[in-house]
Amino acid sequence: MLTAPEAVPRPTAPAPPPPARRPARRSVLATARPYLLIAPTLVGTAFLLLYPLARNILMSFQHFRMAELIHGGASFVGLANYTQVLSDPDFWTVVRRTLWWTALNTALIMLFGTLIALMLARLGRWMRFAVMSGLVLTWATPVIAATTIFQWLFQSRFGVVNWSLDKLGFSSFRDYAWFAHSGSTFFILVALVVWQSVPFAALTLYGGLTTIPAELYEAARLDGAGAWQTFRLVTFPVLRPLFALVTSLEVIWCFKCFAQIWVISQGGPGDATTTLPVYAFQIAQSLHKYDLGSAVSTLTVLILAGALVFNLRRMFRQEGEAL
Repeated sequence: MLTAPEAVPRPTAPAPPPPARRPARRSVLATARPYLLIAPTLVGTAFLLLYPLARNILMSFQHFRMAELIHGGASFVGLANYTQVLSDPDFWTVVRRTLWWTALNTALIMLFGTLIALMLARLGRWMRFAVMSGLVLTWATPVIAATTIFQWLFQSRFGVVNWSLDKLGFSSFRDYAWFAHSGSTFFILVALVVWQSVPFAALTLYGGLTTIPAELYEAARLDGAGAWQTFRLVTFPVLRPLFALVTSLEVIWCFKCFAQIWVISQGGPGDATTTLPVYAFQIAQSLHKYDLGSAVSTLTVLILAGALVFNLRRMFRQEGEAL
């Protein structure tokens, strides 16, 4: 007996996916929360940095002396202060001295910082830890404390430097007055600034060295490259941006250096160690010509900004050519 074939069930179409839930609209408070968190920092930065800068620029266009400081009512004089400063030959002498001071210190800092960074990469674990600890302690020493120590070291009658040189047979340095001569004072200040700045450069560059793949050095050794060729062809090209960044930071540090010079020599003897920050302070505080001091400090910022822009543009151009 024939039976009717069983009905084949028809496939059912898949159920459509549920409609995507629209994200809940963020409240105004949730949107503004990140900005509220950084608002105290921005307000503090504006108060501590932007307001003094704006006030200094405004004062440089005014006649602002002791009478205006006490009674107020400073009058605008336009570019008269800048004209007076730029027409003063002493200003250009100080500018040249500041550029020479910055270039010398930056070159020595980068030289010793690079050598110490390369040395750290070759030291053993415990010796590296000891050297890095010494660098960190040097870097953490307050500026005034380090400056006072250098004053003691080079003191004419009881300083360790004169005593050591005398014991080594250099009797001409017995009771030698280091701070009475322009050349020796300049040398001490350079040594102080370099000593304080090398730790930052060395530790930063050493951190960069640890990121270079070992295969690059192995390939250089197989090709017969020496130490200098390896640094010139491998280390420096890889760390070029880091070298440019550290150099820019050291230029800023050396260019605006004030505390060490003022504590040790106050720009003397004569004007041998007077740089632009010291020159601006001398005009404003010693002569009470706050308008001219503000003009000098504003020009100092402009010169430094111009040098940094030139350095950064060159760095970006080199990076573009490398790519």
